[in-house]
Amino acid sequence: MSWQAAERAFTDDAVARETLSEMFERTAERHADRIAQRYKGGIHDRSLVADGVVPEAPAGEYADLTYAEMRGIVRNLAAGFRELGVDDDTRVAMYSQTRMEWAQTDFAALAAGAVVTTVYASSSPRQLRYLLEDPEATVVVAESREMLEDVLAVRGDLEHDLDAIVTVDDVDTDEISTADVGVDADALDDGALDDVYTLGEVHERGADAFDEATYEGWIDAADVGDLASLIYTSGTTGKPKGVRLTHANFRDNVSQCYRRFADRPDRDPGVPGISAETTTLSFLPLAHVFERMAGHYMMFAAGATVAYAESPDSLREDFGLVRPTTTTSVPRVYEKLYDAIREQAGESPVKERIFEWAVGVGRAHHEADDPGALLDAKRAVADRLVFSSVRDAIGGNVDFFISGGGSLSAELCALYHAMDLPILEGYGLTETSPVICVNPPERPQVGTIGPPVVNTEIAIDGSVVGEEVADLAGDVGELLVRGPQVTDGYWNRPDATAEAFVDADDLPDDVVTAGTPADERVGVDGEGSDDADDDRAAEDAAPAAAEPWFRTGDIVQLRPDGYVAFRERAKQLLVLSTGKNVAPGPIEDRFAANEFVEQCVVLGDGRKFVSALIVPNFEKIAAWADAEGIDLPDEHAAICRDDRVRERIQSEVDRVNEEFESYEKIKQFRLVEEEFTEDNDLLTPTMKKKRRNILDRFADEVELIYEED
Repeated sequence: MSWQAAERAFTDDAVARETLSEMFERTAERHADRIAQRYKGGIHDRSLVADGVVPEAPAGEYADLTYAEMRGIVRNLAAGFRELGVDDDTRVAMYSQTRMEWAQTDFAALAAGAVVTTVYASSSPRQLRYLLEDPEATVVVAESREMLEDVLAVRGDLEHDLDAIVTVDDVDTDEISTADVGVDADALDDGALDDVYTLGEVHERGADAFDEATYEGWIDAADVGDLASLIYTSGTTGKPKGVRLTHANFRDNVSQCYRRFADRPDRDPGVPGISAETTTLSFLPLAHVFERMAGHYMMFAAGATVAYAESPDSLREDFGLVRPTTTTSVPRVYEKLYDAIREQAGESPVKERIFEWAVGVGRAHHEADDPGALLDAKRAVADRLVFSSVRDAIGGNVDFFISGGGSLSAELCALYHAMDLPILEGYGLTETSPVICVNPPERPQVGTIGPPVVNTEIAIDGSVVGEEVADLAGDVGELLVRGPQVTDGYWNRPDATAEAFVDADDLPDDVVTAGTPADERVGVDGEGSDDADDDRAAEDAAPAAAEPWFRTGDIVQLRPDGYVAFRERAKQLLVLSTGKNVAPGPIEDRFAANEFVEQCVVLGDGRKFVSALIVPNFEKIAAWADAEGIDLPDEHAAICRDDRVRERIQSEVDRVNEEFESYEKIKQFRLVEEEFTEDNDLLTPTMKKKRRNILDRFADEVELIYEED
């Protein structure tokens, strides 16, 4: 039996069609004594600790909660939210960093019947107001005193009333002043803080009111088709849209991904998977759909342990303390991690040469179909000298990483595979809950985003790309998708919904399809569900073939082997004035593992040639200058203007250019000193480039590029 057939035939308790609340309850019952969550001490002033709900973790160390303990907290919080008036007509906004309480509150609000909406912790006051006002969220869960003050500051500008604000930390509202929140003293004196509670107080109310039969009634009353969450798009291509995701959307995507990643019995014992034995380190924003599904719902469905890296400054330390077997992240984090590994290896010329030799050996060994005895021996030496210490630095227990939320450099991915730290790259969107494709652990293909997951059908519309891709193997075009994980549309945006979908009858006749046709989807019956549930699951999972297609707006290549390779966002394709189409992503990816280039953005839309803005790695440039006896200026701006630095970067650009067609080569570039970050609004919270903002910020530099030509 092939791995694809085994994946389709696989059944398990974690594979089922049910609400997210039912999923959590069943997992907690099966794994009551296993560790569900790990949380770190010395970071937050937790109200659940202050009220004695959970024990305080020692500073700098992790404490544990079992599934039984987590279930007790979730149940009491659900009852507490009900006491505050939360019901199935309530939107609860989560405004918090990723942490233990985020997960508990999410399950509690869903159990109470609410729809959970998400707000990035980095949101500006304008964004915060919009993300509360558009979904008409009447309850806000704010992480800290600062975030409470943010909510209070915009509260008066909202077009609807807030019924309650809940703080995750132990916040003393008596210390909040009018200056903190920008409202007059009378507003605070008139009881503006009377409806502010701590999460510990909500738990206490719930513990007093909890009744198991009533709680089970709330769970039973919910349907898989009910709305579970509104997750807003990043807004990089316009105003953020609230994506409607039901319990079924999330739960089906959990089942689809678990079939691919589960520790299935058909696999070779050496192939790692996800199971109740898994430990993951969660650090991406839970406000983002990728971490919400892959690092949260899927892990809890499996009965795994989720530890929270609750400060980005301590991520490397947390890897060592938690020793995760897997984790999910975005490409930029893997780039930064590799930079740190390479920087440590470059502490001396000898260590740097050994590292570069080991990387070369590892890559050759990974790419060889039959490495042979000599290459095997070299790989063993490279592992002993370099790779084993790299793995030890991140806990020594990682089976594989999962990458999503952006395009990962194939070169960088291959380097991780070479170090026996495989990255399984996948792809999806908020609108698809999110996973459409992902690489399987037993057969990853570097440079691809894997085949479609079970019960997912894709179509390739080649009418949106030019002839430049004609030489690629397979079919290239815009990716269209349909499956049970696909949203039914956007919140209060019928126009955007209509634009995002195309009827099956309106597809061009020559589109290429792959994956599971709508009328051939397998049932999602899990062990322990009765026959009626099985019948309903199979019926719900296989709608008519007339189901509309969702337009992803992404250009992909469907290879002959069934794997999909990401090319570019359709809206980000550069259409040169010569008529040529250029995908900037693959060019930018070639710089991901470059030691002298920190970041690169490729430009040229409407121009006659391709150009780039490059942020140098100033530390590496300084080390190179010292080794060459070059005296560079101290200021970064002056370094960017130095002809010798420009010549050094030019050599790196020339090396990358060799891999591309003449019309794709970077003809001109400018060095800029300002790194693209979330703080300066040049990256999204998931570290994607905001190209429009970058073009606006560096408009003068861009004009100089083309004026000089």
